[in-house]
Amino acid sequence: MSDITGDAHTKQLLLSRAVAMLSLLIIPILATAFASEPTVATFSIVALDPETGEIGVAVQSKIVAVGAIVPYVKAGVGAVATQSLANPRFGPVGLAMLERGATPQKCVDQFRQGDPGIERRQVGILSAQGVAATFTGLGCLDWAGGKTGENYCVQGNILTGQAVIDAMAKAFEETEGTLAERMLASLEAGQTVGGDKRGRQSAALIIERKGWGYAGGNDRFRDLRVDEHETPIAELRRVYLAHRQLFPRPDETQE
Repeated sequence: MSDITGDAHTKQLLLSRAVAMLSLLIIPILATAFASEPTVATFSIVALDPETGEIGVAVQSKIVAVGAIVPYVKAGVGAVATQSLANPRFGPVGLAMLERGATPQKCVDQFRQGDPGIERRQVGILSAQGVAATFTGLGCLDWAGGKTGENYCVQGNILTGQAVIDAMAKAFEETEGTLAERMLASLEAGQTVGGDKRGRQSAALIIERKGWGYAGGNDRFRDLRVDEHETPIAELRRVYLAHRQLFPRPDETQE
């Protein structure tokens, strides 16, 4: 019994050291201001279905092609939404840290230490275990903030008010159905109470699950984007419904 306990302790120690080493390595990687890029005025949800293992990000913004900037997902590992004056390195670095055993809060703490532009950033991070963390820098434009809950986090900036985040959280918690449907309902609820006060332009939904990608050849189950549209969330739902008909969940005959 003591040998088993010792082995577990050794593995945990090695894992902790690996995370610490990775944390030291990413500081110079994160230390870029990206000051010339436009602010990604956005609201997003990062969420997990613990029963199916699906994990993903849904997002809407007043910027073209938000799906190319904000969401990062890796099946069995976690998901990241990076926004406001977005640091795109938060996505791959956060996923790498999660994969090596870091918590979402540890990722946020490291980002705050390593990025000089952190006070203009916003990020939401969720692990495959359902643990969430969200951060909003003091320099993000009003209204800006976030909220965490069981298996999700929501965040947004340049919103009409806190009601947007509260409505998103409530809709996700109370909506039944697939993860995609619950995430879309969250975006719709946020938009209904005001959303991004600058307006609407693009939206995206990305969900991964081990082996659920096309023909079982990868993990990217839903990768849907509306890059330029007057009502991007409504259009994203239309695209999702079409995609669902062609690609139902593998564990069901039809979603």
